[in-house]
Order: sequence, then structure tokens, then C-alpha cells
Amino acid sequence: VYFASAAPAIRFPNVYGIDMPSIEELVASGRSDDDVAGAIGADMVFFQDLDDLIASCRAFNPRIAAFDTSVFDGKYVTGDVTAEYLHKLEMRRSDAAKQKKPGDGEVIGLHNYK
Repeated sequence: VYFASAAPAIRFPNVYGIDMPSIEELVASGRSDDDVAGAIGADMVFFQDLDDLIASCRAFNPRIAAFDTSVFDGKYVTGDVTAEYLHKLEMRRSDAAKQKKPGDGEVIGLHNYK
């Protein structure tokens, strides 16, 4: 079984408003392409090369100087995304965090005033 993707492997979370899996839930995070193949039960995986993707997009509009490719390369355009911030994001976005029910001991900051 071969798996081919028209995009590079998503190895990092999006921090700019797209609700996507946490870094631990991304199958390609911290894994080689061979490891990804094994994890999904494929004999081999093929991902788009990031530089080739950028070049193909730029061919349609050469005036674009840069793209946000942070989910592919971990380089966040704002330059202020720290490991601590990614950890906090992980704690909020993981499936385990989403399973917590209100009242599980987490203070959510809602108050009733008379």
C-alpha cells in the first residue's frame, strides 16, 4: 500500500486560528516518512516537497514574498511561538482535554453577580 499526499507532512500545530489536532496527535510529528508509513500501515508514503509547493504557488503570483508554512516546517511567521506556548496549546487541544467535562475541577472564569 502506498500513500501519496499533495501536501508536505503536517508535523506542527497551527496556532493562527485553525482548530486542528495537537502536536502529539499529528501522525507525522517527530516521525520520519518511514515511521509515518509504519504508523498508518502503508508500505511507503510520499509527501509533496515544501520547496516545490512554494515554487508552484509562487508561479501563479511571483509578488508573494512568503507563505505561512508553519504546519510543515515549524517556523511561525510571528516569531513569538515558544515551546511553552505550544505546550499550553497541547493541553487545550488534545483529545483528552476535549473530553473533560465542565465541573471536572477546572475554573472557567464564569461568575454570577447580584
